[in-house]
Amino acid sequence: MASDSIFIYHSDTSGYKFGEEHPFDPLRLALTIDLLKEVDALYDEDIQPPTVYSEDELLSLVHRTDYLDAVKQLSEAEIDDNSVLAQQFGLHTEDTPYFPGMHKAAMSIVRGSVTAAELVMTGQTKHAYHLAGGLHHAFPDRASGFCVYNDAAVAIKHIRQTYGAKVLYIDTDVHHGDGVQWVFYDDPDVCTYSIHETGKFLFPGTGYVHEKGTDHGFGACFNVPLEPYTEDESWLESFNITLRKIISAFKPDVIISQHGCDAHAFDPLSHIHCSMRIYAQIPAIIHELAHTYTDGRWIALGGGGYDIFRVVPRAWSLVWLTMIDHPIAHAIAAGEEARLPDRWLSHWESISPHKLPTHWMDDPEDIEPMPRRIEITNKNRMMQQIVIQDL
Repeated sequence: MASDSIFIYHSDTSGYKFGEEHPFDPLRLALTIDLLKEVDALYDEDIQPPTVYSEDELLSLVHRTDYLDAVKQLSEAEIDDNSVLAQQFGLHTEDTPYFPGMHKAAMSIVRGSVTAAELVMTGQTKHAYHLAGGLHHAFPDRASGFCVYNDAAVAIKHIRQTYGAKVLYIDTDVHHGDGVQWVFYDDPDVCTYSIHETGKFLFPGTGYVHEKGTDHGFGACFNVPLEPYTEDESWLESFNITLRKIISAFKPDVIISQHGCDAHAFDPLSHIHCSMRIYAQIPAIIHELAHTYTDGRWIALGGGGYDIFRVVPRAWSLVWLTMIDHPIAHAIAAGEEARLPDRWLSHWESISPHKLPTHWMDDPEDIEPMPRRIEITNKNRMMQQIVIQDL
């Protein structure tokens, strides 16, 4: 039976955990799902597990065999800082150390994203949401930036191989979506769009405006690097102007969006200074564009986000609330104050290191305005024009 929106989740993804002190914490998933349940936007019977696809069939679409063998071997090994195998494949760093059960957990994430893509492409749903996905930094031959397998790239490869559809990949994580970009750098039928803090100051140090693709793929890669301390108005202006121009020119058959929510002012790993306002508008804009250009076909994935109590649950929930046309999304769009559920707040406040916000949108007084706002905005406007100058 067809449904307008399907939510994908499997408990195995909670095993994707690098350690107790690591910022990439799967508790983000539990916080978000609990929040959605508390506002009657998600029920257990609405959650669909991933399809059990063959590991080799999926992973080989993107990743090298020697890398896959290494991940599987290290998943069963005791941790050893001097592991030659780990060093060879990027699994020895503080960012992305190997851990027991790594392959199983990472594979579950890949299956979830491919399931979301398959449900949309077969017409079983218009929209599909896979919270645990969006591991956009992994490369074919190595791990990077908290990412072991690149589920987004695998899902796109699956769509291209099975359906021959043109894919627009939209990445709003504060870190450049480098892994996905390089996999499709020569593919004219996959347009990669990433809006992020400039690589001059932030990992992975790429995502410059001159990165436009190569060979037949030249002109199908777009990067919108923003100045540190960019605020809501300039972020949204840059996003709206560039993305609308690009999607109009590319005319995709389906959209895959990555919803890293680490451009928030509270996030500890970046310097962009936005509020929850952008996380209400990002899914609203993509939802509109999907119904305008792709007959509604939209696959949404999670991504980064390291203020896991104050930011991630609200930002990720707003994607689903937008997908299902929930009253809370309509209230926020109308500028109404919408309060977070008291039961959710009381349940999680005891373990949160910060005082939890009481509303879906931020109190403006909680986010200090930045100096140099005009200068930052003008630099971002210059970048916008460079991005779209050939369209």
